[in-house]
Amino acid sequence: MMNLKTSSNKPSTPISKWLIGALTLVSFAGFLDAVYLTTKHYLGSPVVCSILEGCEVVTTSQYATWFGIPVALPGAIYYLLIFLLTVAYLDAKKERFLRLAAYLSPIGFLASLWFLYLQLFVIKALCLYCLISALTSTLVFVIGVILLVRLKKNLPIS
Repeated sequence: MMNLKTSSNKPSTPISKWLIGALTLVSFAGFLDAVYLTTKHYLGSPVVCSILEGCEVVTTSQYATWFGIPVALPGAIYYLLIFLLTVAYLDAKKERFLRLAAYLSPIGFLASLWFLYLQLFVIKALCLYCLISALTSTLVFVIGVILLVRLKKNLPIS
C-alpha cells in the first residue's frame, strides 16, 4: 500500500527546472523588447510594425512617456530586475530571490493591463512591441504565481 503523504512530497524537478528556465527566458525577452522601444525613443526613430499598423501611433502618443521618460524604460528595468533575481537564484539557490521576483511580478502585469486598456480604448491603436511586453509580463506573472504556490506548499523549486 502506498503512503500518500510520501508520494505527494515527491520532487517534480523537471517542472521546476522548466519554470525557472521559462522565467529566465521570458524576463530576458521582455527586457530586450523594452530596451528596443526605449532605444527607439531616445534615437527619435519611429517604431515600425510589420504586422500591426499602430506602433508609431502608440509610441508617439501622450501616454508613451511619463515625466519625459519613455514608459518602456521602467519596463526594461523591471524585466532586468526579474532576470537578475532569477539568475541570482540559479547561482545561490536561495529561495528569497525567487520569492522577490514572484512578488514583483504583479507590477508588470498590472502596468501591462493599463497600457493595453489605453491602446484599445483611448489611443485606439495597437503596437506589436507593446503587445509582446504585455505577453511577457503576463507570463512572468503566471510563473510567479506558480512559484509562490510551490513555495507556500514547500514543494521543491529545482
